[in-house]
Amino acid sequence: MKKIILSTIPAITLGVAIAPEVNAEEKNYESNAIVEFTPDTSINKPVDPVNPDTEKPVEPFDPTTPDTGNKPNEGTTGPLSIDYASSLDFGKNKISNKDEKYYANPQYFFLADGSGPDLTNPKPNYVQISDKRGTNAGWALTVKQETQLTATKETLNKVLDGSEIKLSQNKAVSNSKAVTPTAHEVTLVAGDSSNVMSAAEGQGSGTWLSAFGGIEKVEVDGESVDKNTAITLTVPGATPKDAVQYKTVLTWTIADLPSV
Repeated sequence: MKKIILSTIPAITLGVAIAPEVNAEEKNYESNAIVEFTPDTSINKPVDPVNPDTEKPVEPFDPTTPDTGNKPNEGTTGPLSIDYASSLDFGKNKISNKDEKYYANPQYFFLADGSGPDLTNPKPNYVQISDKRGTNAGWALTVKQETQLTATKETLNKVLDGSEIKLSQNKAVSNSKAVTPTAHEVTLVAGDSSNVMSAAEGQGSGTWLSAFGGIEKVEVDGESVDKNTAITLTVPGATPKDAVQYKTVLTWTIADLPSV
């Protein structure tokens, strides 16, 4: 008896094997997405020099303006602006006939309820600027001590001759990813302008702080107090001093770099 073996191929498999190739048709169309920015002329709020987050503004306490509730002057308008500059308070000190160096009190911020300064949270003194021009043209920040320290009321010895304010350990800080500007140490000379921070072309866009030094404990009249040792006032022992307050004005100026 012959055996006949028949091989079969399932029809479905055969169908796949012989199906003709079909090419899907594709067509492309392009649209656009755009955004444009313009210079910002608004006033910017001060931020913390240790954590310069522009989303978390602060309320600086100004020890030199008790008549206005210790509120600082408002910042200038943009797009190139000075947002804030610390006033410098070198405290109350005993009259001395020796050469003396006094340290600035720290920068404090108002408590959340606005009742006064938060003395538990001292910060470096600083000046804050913003460049929202969008031109990357660069800028220069300067400061001028208008006069020598002068008595705020009538007295015999009206001027602290030979006294000198120095701003050292200056550092440019920001949360901006722009190229960092250059910070400079400053020894103030009454009537002269000194460069504090400068941005060459392509540098310093956004908000930047010129922060001076840090806070240290210093002994004053037998008491340990917080001071900013990077900001000093030196007064010669030979300079006569009366039992009054002496004061000067610091004028901060920001300007475009001159065009070439």
